[in-house]
Amino acid sequence: MVIRYDKDIDVIYIKLTDGIVAESDEDKPGIILDFDDFGNIVGIEVLNASEKINQPNGIIYEVA
Repeated sequence: MVIRYDKDIDVIYIKLTDGIVAESDEDKPGIILDFDDFGNIVGIEVLNASEKINQPNGIIYEVA
């Protein structure tokens, strides 16, 4: 998994797999889901991230 925040355009992209994006769908305003040919989620894009996330440039990673 790769999480990337672009502060210049205020977008967070969470890449879940190395799959090829075949289709994208804006699930909620500003939340875009990317799918492969089989309907699996490849990535999640959050537009205007600083308005939706408290600290878009900070990540806490936990493994349980």
